[in-house]
Amino acid sequence: MSRHSAIEDKALDWLIRRDEPGWSEDDQAELDEWLQESMANRAAWLRAEHGWAQADRVRSLGDWDHGQTHGYRRSWWPPAIAASLLLALGIGGYSLAPEFIHQPEAQQARFDTPIGGHKIISLADGSRIELNTQSVVRTAIGETSRDVWLDSGEAYFEVRHRAGEPFVVHAGSRTITVLGTKFSVRRDGDRVTVNVVEGRVRVDDSQQRDTSAAIITAGDTAITRGGSTLIAAKSEERVESALAWRDGMLTFNLNPLSEVAAEFNRYNRTQLEVDPSAASIPIGGTFQASNVDAFARLLHDAYGLRIEQDGERVRISE
Repeated sequence: MSRHSAIEDKALDWLIRRDEPGWSEDDQAELDEWLQESMANRAAWLRAEHGWAQADRVRSLGDWDHGQTHGYRRSWWPPAIAASLLLALGIGGYSLAPEFIHQPEAQQARFDTPIGGHKIISLADGSRIELNTQSVVRTAIGETSRDVWLDSGEAYFEVRHRAGEPFVVHAGSRTITVLGTKFSVRRDGDRVTVNVVEGRVRVDDSQQRDTSAAIITAGDTAITRGGSTLIAAKSEERVESALAWRDGMLTFNLNPLSEVAAEFNRYNRTQLEVDPSAASIPIGGTFQASNVDAFARLLHDAYGLRIEQDGERVRISE
């Protein structure tokens, strides 16, 4: 058995165990540890979950379902039927038809940008990723699966449509699933922000399996933190402002100076420090992200603020 097939079988074994009675917190911790071991493990787990979801839709398998209409318990599935479903769905590296022949392992890669960096990545499936400052992504693109992990920072995605093959972005505890669209994802600690430019995006919490997914469309923004999700609907202007970084700009709409300074600090080694006396001053307009010195001079000219520079630190106060 190849290493890839062994991983697929292990993922399936975990999935069956999880739905058995008696699944404990220790079992979940063991599963989480296995998922963290490698990107291949996580990709196999997602494929297995997708396969079982498809199997759950099968309804005409005889009277062994005991009248159950959905949410089958795997623990009492007859082995022969379970095996047949696995074969039909192509799980575990076996198949009954040529179109389900086991595909080579997905191509894996890692990309990052430094402070103020910007990078465009072309993927094997024809999709593109545009990385913002201080960002890290890992990709696993194969013939039957497409997964990207945003480990930190921000990225803009232009996803090429492939029928029946979702493109999945993993950002912390959130998964963003699309078929073909344009959107951005940003990670700030446990906060994840998704802006949709075109198409439709599904945002799930991978740690809360029973919660409903959030579906957002063009012009929508989803902001998640912990178990909560806030959706700002139909605000194309907000989305456009959030993506101004693609042109090297930052756009603000009367944001507090403390927030504006924090955003500038993402793009520059020269860091702005705002005294509490000036933190709440509202700032509006569009500014060049990399020109922090010009922004500081503008604060002095427009608001009469005091600007003190010490090396790579600029202190702003009234």
